[in-house]
Amino acid sequence: MPDTHTHDHAHAHPTQVPVQMNDPLVSVENATLTRHGRRILENVSMGVGRSEIVTLIGPNGAGKSMLVRTALGLEQLDTGRVMRAPGLKIGYQPQRVSLDETLPLSVRRFLTLTESKSDEDLNAVLDSVQVAHLLDASVHTLSGGEFQRVMLARAMLRRPDLLVLDEPEQNVDTAGAVEIYQLIAKLRAETGCSVLLVSHDLNVVMAATDRVYCLHGHVCCSGTPDEISGHAEFLRLFGPAAAKTLAVYPHHHDHEHAPDGSVTHAH
Repeated sequence: MPDTHTHDHAHAHPTQVPVQMNDPLVSVENATLTRHGRRILENVSMGVGRSEIVTLIGPNGAGKSMLVRTALGLEQLDTGRVMRAPGLKIGYQPQRVSLDETLPLSVRRFLTLTESKSDEDLNAVLDSVQVAHLLDASVHTLSGGEFQRVMLARAMLRRPDLLVLDEPEQNVDTAGAVEIYQLIAKLRAETGCSVLLVSHDLNVVMAATDRVYCLHGHVCCSGTPDEISGHAEFLRLFGPAAAKTLAVYPHHHDHEHAPDGSVTHAH
């Protein structure tokens, strides 16, 4: 794959073996990054393959969001290399979005702030995250779960090859977080997009994850949820009890809860 976005330095420290995968959409090799005198990333390598869900976990301040920003080209590495597939379309949901509550802003307007879209496109993408009824609602009146779904819809509007979500379970309870991650898995299955997730919530994030990177400035361990659950570095960071949270979280009902609280029963 051509190195379409590369930051390559001869003095990079190749202490971590570069990630090997077939046809990655994005990969980072031996990334080192320092900000304000603090080393944030140290020889970090990671990648996302096609139609794969990859999750970055780690404590607050571990460098997860900064690693994502370097992968997207929003931050310049000190040393290392970033590669992205040619023509890669990315849908990005940042960790925080600041909205002026004194300004009226509908969901429709929020979704089209940077690019015009037809009502057909807007309705389709909102329907895909189960909030089509909110098209003309004010974003300031949405619940935490509703806003996260609207943010997810905004990231999906570009029909991305790679969906990048920085803590998409923010401001929702555990049941809502489970539904968000099940929705992400559904979108991956329907569209074939790859997903790069950032989270520190171990309780539900692993339900649909193919591969995990445990980050704490460097990659402590990586692999499938089962593979890292007994890794000494993972247990040191999160404690022995955390290994139990990495099991797949089956969550089967004979009904579904919509974000507005209504219940739909399966037939």
